[in-house]
Amino acid sequence: MTDQSQAPSVAPPRETTSALSRIREIVTSSPIVMLATVLIILIVLSALFAPWVVPHDPVRLTPAERLKPPSEVYWLGTDAFGRDLFSRIVTGGRISLVVGVGAAIAAVLAGLVLGLLAGYIRWLDAVLMRMVDGMMAIPNILLAIAIVSLWGASLWTVLVAITIPEVPRVVRLVRSVVLSAREEPYVEAAIAAGSSTWLIMRRHLLPNTIAPLIIQGTYICASAILTEAILSFLGAGINPETPSWGNIMAEGRIYFQINPGIVLWPGLVVSVAILSINLLGDAVRDALDPRMAQRGIDR
Repeated sequence: MTDQSQAPSVAPPRETTSALSRIREIVTSSPIVMLATVLIILIVLSALFAPWVVPHDPVRLTPAERLKPPSEVYWLGTDAFGRDLFSRIVTGGRISLVVGVGAAIAAVLAGLVLGLLAGYIRWLDAVLMRMVDGMMAIPNILLAIAIVSLWGASLWTVLVAITIPEVPRVVRLVRSVVLSAREEPYVEAAIAAGSSTWLIMRRHLLPNTIAPLIIQGTYICASAILTEAILSFLGAGINPETPSWGNIMAEGRIYFQINPGIVLWPGLVVSVAILSINLLGDAVRDALDPRMAQRGIDR
């Protein structure tokens, strides 16, 4: 005899095709996305293996070689202190990627927890969302500069300063998804069966947030890389002695007319990295979206 106390499982069936297979299909079917993926892999690998990739010491001062044009010895030329520009750009990618990925992970995790609570627990909604609205009224860059000014410039300070302004946007995104999902029949069935709040959020609400959070996380990663560059360019970011894309551009802006490459090359790398991350995020979002997967099956 069937136990009537157990609510029937009415959650939507899962697609038999794995998410990884759909991601691979979307990436390989689009030349632009494939190029973006290759560029991201190259940037990440070059940053990880920077000590073995760079031809020169990125922090060694060589005044006699200052502001040299590109050559066989210095592929992108040198800066105002005689340091190899290519070596500094490759090494600076380590800091920029750490800030971008770290800020994205931290903001998504914090926003996910707060968004789930705000969307499902009604009495917390009013309190949390008023705090979120207040934080969103402050421009990201101004809040980041204020945090760095209070705590001092360091990698961790910049990481926190970039993460905090991004959390409210994730909270609002997750809350909107949860408010829509909690009205679904399978969630109502779980509530009627007496499932705990934690179980409902973990099993029924959390999976609905994965696809939106993937694309939001890529936007945050790209935005964090750009914000770090802006903070360093303004002198409110990483220690100027530490190579980062923003610091390289900040140091080179004075000599732009003499050697424009000091600013243009790191700026080009920042642009390529941000564009590639966004394109890859769109592809992953499409692969994880059940509606996009269904369209692929219909075709």
